[in-house]
Formats: sequence, C-alpha cells, structure tokens
Amino acid sequence: MRKLALVVLALVFLLSACALPAPAPGEITDQLGRPVRLDGPPQRIVSMSPSNTEILFALGLGDRVVGVTDYCDFPPEALNKPRIGGFSNPDLEKLVALSPDLIVADQIHEKEVVPELERRNLPVFVIDPRNMDQVLESIVLLGRATGTEAEAARLVEEMKIRIGAVSQRVAGLSPQERPRVLSITWHDPLWTAGKGTWEDQLISMAGGQNLFPDLEGYKTVDLEMVLNRDPQVIIASSGHGEALRAPYLWARDEPRLKGTEALKKGRVYEIDADIVSRPGPRLVEGLEEMLRLLHPDLNR
Repeated sequence: MRKLALVVLALVFLLSACALPAPAPGEITDQLGRPVRLDGPPQRIVSMSPSNTEILFALGLGDRVVGVTDYCDFPPEALNKPRIGGFSNPDLEKLVALSPDLIVADQIHEKEVVPELERRNLPVFVIDPRNMDQVLESIVLLGRATGTEAEAARLVEEMKIRIGAVSQRVAGLSPQERPRVLSITWHDPLWTAGKGTWEDQLISMAGGQNLFPDLEGYKTVDLEMVLNRDPQVIIASSGHGEALRAPYLWARDEPRLKGTEALKKGRVYEIDADIVSRPGPRLVEGLEEMLRLLHPDLNR
C-alpha cells in the first residue's frame, strides 16, 4: 500500500513540474525576479555559494564549473576547483579572470556584487530559496539556465518522493507527540535557530516543535530560557570549521542541562550542519536525518 502511495505521489509531483511555464528562448527569470539573458548553454560556470555548487554538481555540471568559493567542499570534486574567495566577500578580480559565461549567485550578493558583475556585462543568475518548495524550484530554474532540464526534473522528482515519504510518516502525530526541540548552532555563546531558518523548517517537517518559534532567524539565547522551556530533544550542529563536534560535546556534558528531559532520556544528538543549512539537494538528507532523530520508531 505504501509503495502505491509513493507511486501516486511521484505522478502528482511530475505533473506539477510539467505544469511550470516555459521561459522565453534565451531568457530566464531568476529567483529575485530578474530576467537573465543567455546566448546558449553555459560552458564556464562560477558558483558563489556552497549550496549552488552542490546543485550544479548534482545536475552533472561538475566539468563546466570553473570556480567556487572557499567554503564549497561538497562533493569532494569541488575541492579541486579554482577558488574565488569567501561566500560573502568573493574576490571579483579572480572571478572575472575565470571568464565565466554564467555566474550563480546568492541573495547575499544582490546589493553590491551582482550590480558590479552586471556592470562588467557578465550574466548573473541569483538563487534565493526561502523554503523547501523554493529549493526544488531553484533546481528546476538552474536546469533550464544550464540546459539540463531532464536532469533537474529527475532530481526534483526524487527529492519530492523522499519529502513525501517523511510527510506521510509524521502526518498522524498529535501535538503531544511532537517533541520540543532545541537546535544548537553554536554553544559559546549559545546560538539557536528560530523561525525562518532551515533548521526550524526541518524540525517542523520531521514532526517536532522548535523550542524557540518566537525568535526570528539565528539568535543567542540565555541558558535560563532553555531550562524554563525544558527541551525534550537537543540537536547540535557539527562541522563548524576546526570546532567540529564542540557544540554537541558541550550540550552532552553541560551540567546545567542535566535536569532537562532531553538529557534525562539521553536524547542529545549531533547533526551535520551542512545537510540542514545548505538549501540544495542534501536538504532532503537533513530532513530524513531529523526524522530519524526525532522519531526513530517512525523511521523503519
């Protein structure tokens, strides 16, 4: 029965993808609503964010990527690409020297970097997803911009099926069955993910409740506030540069957290920060991992 449901979901998602309007020849609108003119499928692409790099490689465009940021580390092949500097502060001279015929930027580049690149007559396509549906949309758009529509459709279909499978598993949970989850993005000072973050969305989609739904974005919180709200599950991001597992180890060993339900029941977990914070194909992996941590009984 579950297999039949997944097949139906796949057909629904495929039909919805086919219903998207076709772009004008040579011109495509990015996620900022900007029309971008392209003479043909780009052959020299520069990615200005780790998530965009992951999308490009997932579409089979690794051999056409000629430049990435210092933070683009997935897939491993991306580590061999020329570097253009940081995510928020790229070296534009290095970027231009790569002679790109498409630059895939992020919303963070909108005000200063994009205008400067356009002044140099370079085509810039901006990806700016704010939720899971828009992540899927960004993949479709990049597929169109790069002439890899079929690969994008297959990738999006696969992701939708996996998202649908998680949604089915948590659909019947009552509010009481959705644990209060503290997401720790850093521990000193204590940073958590509030409303509008990817962590907040994944917690909700995986059948949990963010401990701080009243905060907007990433914020520092007082430990007393955490204790007052008594998290049932604590999930700490790992992989922050040289700090690696430090947030998780702090949450596990911090004596002031010993009285929380999460510590009493041994429900303190770590999760790879990249799969829950990069709006690319691996965000589905983050969702599935979140489900496994919050509801191991539903993940069978």
